[in-house]
Amino acid sequence: MAHIIVVGNEKGGAGKSTVSMHIATALVRLGHRVGAVDLDLRQKSFGRYLENRAKYLAKTEVSLPSPNYIDLPEVDPATLNPGENIYDRRLAMAVAALELDHDFILIDCPGSHTRLSQVAHSLADTLVTPLNDSFVDFDLLAHVDTDGRKIIGPSVYSEMVWSARQLRAQAGLKPIDWIVLRNRLGAQAMVNKQKMEGALANLAKRIGFRVAPGFSERVIFRELFPRGLTLLDLKDVGVKQLNISNVAARQELRDLLKSINLPGVDVTF
Repeated sequence: MAHIIVVGNEKGGAGKSTVSMHIATALVRLGHRVGAVDLDLRQKSFGRYLENRAKYLAKTEVSLPSPNYIDLPEVDPATLNPGENIYDRRLAMAVAALELDHDFILIDCPGSHTRLSQVAHSLADTLVTPLNDSFVDFDLLAHVDTDGRKIIGPSVYSEMVWSARQLRAQAGLKPIDWIVLRNRLGAQAMVNKQKMEGALANLAKRIGFRVAPGFSERVIFRELFPRGLTLLDLKDVGVKQLNISNVAARQELRDLLKSINLPGVDVTF
């Protein structure tokens, strides 16, 4: 059975697709078979990222390790069982098509609350939640008081993860390993940054997640998307010498994969 990684957050703009792409391609480079699914049926940023990669490789005749991406299969409503949700069936079919031939399945969720996202979270062995270093994003996890220090209570996204955990427990499945990563970090040690660090550490103990390092804010990520490339592809496409920013970004990816600590993954790139 494949290990299912879900990248989820109910807020757009947190960098889910960038994180998904880099985790998936890094795992393939490390010798693992990776299937990929994008549940944002409208915007499909992760799917578009992989489409751009396929087009670039075909155009340049370069061979780069890539995950096996599939769209959700279409389902004839007439074939559904009484009371069965069509999105449940479509996601189940996609997972079934990938799980026997892959070591990992990475599912990228939309930045909104949907039925597909709910079901995907209940399937997650590992849940990765990118979070911009802002209390606007933190508000999805928990409500805080006016000075940003005291946690008042869990918020909407945390409650959805809690429901997914309950469903897994009822089904006799192992608990979700939930990782929240601070993404798009600024270089300066600002007061807000320190408050976010303290608030996340406090909340992690209360609702049960681990905090992992994400990516700093870098222009390189926006430049890679049109070609479907990742940080690990640069040398393979002719970049002979990486600049300091690119080297630092590769180290961030390495640190992220080590923190996630996926089964059977030895981070050696």
